[in-house]
Amino acid sequence: MARILVTGGAGFIGSNFVRQLLSSDPSTTIVNFDCLTYAGNLANLSDLAGNPRHEFVKGDITNREQVRAAMKGVTDVIHFAAESHVDRSIQDSGPFVHTNVIGTQILLDAAREAKVAKYVQVSTDEVYGSLGETGLFTEETPLHPNSPYSASKAGADMLVMAYQHTFDFPAVITRCSNNYGPYQFPEKLIPLFVSNLLADESVPVYGDGMQIRDWIHVLDHCRGVEAAWRRGKPGEVYNFGGRCEIPNIQLTKLLLSLLGKPETLIRYVKDRPGHDRRYAIDCSKAESELGWAPQVPFDRGLAETIAWYKANTAWVAAIKNKDYLSYYEKQYGKA
Repeated sequence: MARILVTGGAGFIGSNFVRQLLSSDPSTTIVNFDCLTYAGNLANLSDLAGNPRHEFVKGDITNREQVRAAMKGVTDVIHFAAESHVDRSIQDSGPFVHTNVIGTQILLDAAREAKVAKYVQVSTDEVYGSLGETGLFTEETPLHPNSPYSASKAGADMLVMAYQHTFDFPAVITRCSNNYGPYQFPEKLIPLFVSNLLADESVPVYGDGMQIRDWIHVLDHCRGVEAAWRRGKPGEVYNFGGRCEIPNIQLTKLLLSLLGKPETLIRYVKDRPGHDRRYAIDCSKAESELGWAPQVPFDRGLAETIAWYKANTAWVAAIKNKDYLSYYEKQYGKA
């Protein structure tokens, strides 16, 4: 019977993973370890209240003693916890290095001491840098991070690789393209734009809006992480993508259309410094070695995501009272 330490399990991807694994595997228990920073939210886990297989522990991965205490009796680790927003890393990279690099090192040490059976490092395609008009990121693509955020994630990945090689540590790394779905903190493009448009507020589009991203539904990503935990080989990297490349401006206009809003709500803003132009993932290795494939078509997933935000306006309103609004107003001015 697996007892898994899931770090960052109150965040967007982590909470979806916790919910999915608890529902699909009755033999697994989860220790959910989260610091509850601005993007971590216990409301994301409200439906799990009273579940005897879910134990929430408030703690910081950069606190060695808290991590060691949470690790007692754990058989496996799945590491989602991270500072993850590029804009914030450009403003101040310190928290990103502290959490993503130092926190990972502390977690690795504790996991080694606990002799865990498997450690999964959940990373990002942004560690590969930016693509030109053609080509795809593979697991063999050299790391070339272009933002403080992606540099901190690349640093964490390299620590995991070093521990796996030096100590024969049973670690795998997963790297994924842009996620979307329920419970995503509304500073990322889709939830920010949907929540703004539902309130008839403008949406900020960087530069010309022609940055291209590969979108994957969060549940497809969660299924990939689970597959990497169950079947991934130590020392290997597995990429997950949705095979769904869309320019940001095209996605923006699609959201406007689906919500019945005018294109006058588009507000072009100064582009992000060093903004990567295109990401796209080759996920054939995960398909062949893990038996995984994306299952949620983008049109269906996007419609379901919009419906979720419409049905959960109280959740969005509560989130909007946190600090991201003041942050975005400083960046772009008021809507």
